[in-house]
Amino acid sequence: MPATDTPGNTNTPTSTPNRVPIRVLIADDHTLVRESLASLLQAGGDVQVVAQASDGLETVEKAIATHPDVVVTDMSMSRLNGIEVVRRLREALPQTKVLVLTMHQEDEYVLQAVRAGASGYLVKDSAAAELLAAVRSLQAGKSYFGPQAARALAEQLQHPERLVDDPYGRLTAREREVFHLVAEGHTTKEVAQRLDISTKTAENHRARVLDKLGVRNTAELVRYALRKGLLD
Repeated sequence: MPATDTPGNTNTPTSTPNRVPIRVLIADDHTLVRESLASLLQAGGDVQVVAQASDGLETVEKAIATHPDVVVTDMSMSRLNGIEVVRRLREALPQTKVLVLTMHQEDEYVLQAVRAGASGYLVKDSAAAELLAAVRSLQAGKSYFGPQAARALAEQLQHPERLVDDPYGRLTAREREVFHLVAEGHTTKEVAQRLDISTKTAENHRARVLDKLGVRNTAELVRYALRKGLLD
């Protein structure tokens, strides 16, 4: 289990004149939230917000373009949800650390984020100082989990038999792409066009997704996505 810093340890000194700033990308589908987070983080004196993104795919694209030290990402975003963003950034930019900042407090979300490669997890009602502490911790190569996330990880470590089944985590990268496009309402033909594959191949991917998730049709797939917080 990743190490957990003590929440509330917020007395970390801010920047010195010659200190290299922590380069941060902020991803959230609400403009006001993004701008508020950018102002809050940059007020710390040692953070430079190098990019903002309003959906999951844009987050991955801008991260690859800017190579931030830390990505602060929401969980529920269009095009790619936060879990998939974490997974892709882990593969494409292993040096970039990802902090999930979300309204979701349930253990299942914490465990999915950690399995995908997140180095930190905070809920959105955390104190501003704790968010700064988390970003600084991740940039220093440590992990940072808020109290609820730390409790979920400790519970998992103590009771591994309670492991939450994660059929979504068993989907391949291509199947997850198909999953999100179908959940967003795209037809099989539209999925094929967007992914530049044949309609038959898209149909096969869709069938495997339904089978792995244990759902029978698109309506049940959408309900699954909503229930798991994988879709706005």
